[in-house]
Amino acid sequence: MKTDSRYISQVHEVLKTFLRHRSDSDWPHHLTMARLVARGLQMGRSTLIQTGSDRDRYGLSYLCSVLLCPQTVVLVAPKAVQQHLLNDLIPPLQEWLESSKEVMVGDRVPPDFSGLVVTTPQAWLRDRLSQQGNFPDNIPTLIDPADDLEEWTRQHLTTSLDTAAWQELMQAFESDTEAIRDLRVKLTKIIFNRPANPYNCHLLSDAEATILDQLFEFRDAPLPPAWQAFQRQRQDENQLTWIEVARSRGQFTLHIAPVEVASALQSLWLQQPVVLIGGFLDWEADAPIYRQQLGLGDITCLKFSPNRQNEHIQLYLPDRLPLPNTPHFREVAIQQSRLLVSLARQQKEAIAILVDDVPLKAQVGAALAAEWGSIVQVEKSEIAPDGVLVSGWSFWRSHQHHLPSPQLLIIATLPLPSIEHPLVAGRVAYHKRQHQDWFRRYLLPTALRELQRAVVPLRQSQGTVALLDNRINNRSYGNKIFTALEPFARINYIEGVTMGC
Repeated sequence: MKTDSRYISQVHEVLKTFLRHRSDSDWPHHLTMARLVARGLQMGRSTLIQTGSDRDRYGLSYLCSVLLCPQTVVLVAPKAVQQHLLNDLIPPLQEWLESSKEVMVGDRVPPDFSGLVVTTPQAWLRDRLSQQGNFPDNIPTLIDPADDLEEWTRQHLTTSLDTAAWQELMQAFESDTEAIRDLRVKLTKIIFNRPANPYNCHLLSDAEATILDQLFEFRDAPLPPAWQAFQRQRQDENQLTWIEVARSRGQFTLHIAPVEVASALQSLWLQQPVVLIGGFLDWEADAPIYRQQLGLGDITCLKFSPNRQNEHIQLYLPDRLPLPNTPHFREVAIQQSRLLVSLARQQKEAIAILVDDVPLKAQVGAALAAEWGSIVQVEKSEIAPDGVLVSGWSFWRSHQHHLPSPQLLIIATLPLPSIEHPLVAGRVAYHKRQHQDWFRRYLLPTALRELQRAVVPLRQSQGTVALLDNRINNRSYGNKIFTALEPFARINYIEGVTMGC
């Protein structure tokens, strides 16, 4: 399909005029991104855009292209993002455009519909991966944000067997109820005899797998659907099987999911043109690792970077701290956190401390609460404007858009996935079996994305990031970390008070 230059020019001019009338739209790449999205929609060529920014800032760019597009368009976004788009961005933009393009939220494209269909990642993946036909082929599709697309796909392809599934199995094989119950008791004993860990899960052991094999031998009636799916997935070596344990309730849930999702998604990208939009997808502009993880082939790529003039952070790196895997790190991390909070509290603004180590997180929270009381909260979504939040990376990623933007972000350790986590260990083992560089294909890209997303709220205020993990200075990948944090200004003081660097 040839590019309609009039459509692209219209998108450019209309958005340019609209932005002049909005004082809150200061993102400098709106027009470039709008033209790229419009070109992708017109030519039917898939496009990947890394915005280098918070998703609240760039939405107008692609929405203008979508609302002026004469074709049907599907927009895939989580419900929280949908609410922002539908309530805050689309109404004023449609009014300005005098657009009659119909916008609907749903899990399918109605016949003869030519507007914008907004749907969830779960509904879209369910339809496209199983070819249900609710979203017909060849309809241009935007995915925002695409940062979590790999995990959404893995979650969709995960089969779980909980307490209800066991009840279904016994109902399907009533004559074998006692035998099934006995096997379940044996499995439960093995599971609860294993040492507890902070992650409340472990990979399936050989002994546990043997019991499952016996369960699948009941053949006088069809297995319930969940058990059929679980058995089918176990035949594929590209699967990770683990047990989630709820010790306080004496219950467990079996899970199985693909280690890599590229093979499941490869054919999907051929069914329609897609525009994938994310904040930080890869450290390179052409996103080779991200595209490999998602099974994306040849695709137009563009990467924006934060503005060096007004979106840099202040980066404080105390020197000569013990490394995270040494005995003295915990004590020093608590001391540094207490000192930094004491100095930064003078500004009366929010402070966030990211600690993924579960015991250390509790210790930091307790030490700070002993000094500053209830102003310190551990993984609570309700924080005072000048409060102190202590949390892990997962909590911060899920809640940072709704929390007060911190003036100081203290990072205890780099967000490299811990090999002590059973699921991380399982994925690393898979890469090793494939003779792949598991650190640079999995651990490091994950850490860089987490790090870049975590500091976004501090860029507009040019806040301070204090990184206590000295591996950035002592490991070969340190330069990658520095690059991911750019733009930044190195400092050796907090709020005018010189630190011992």
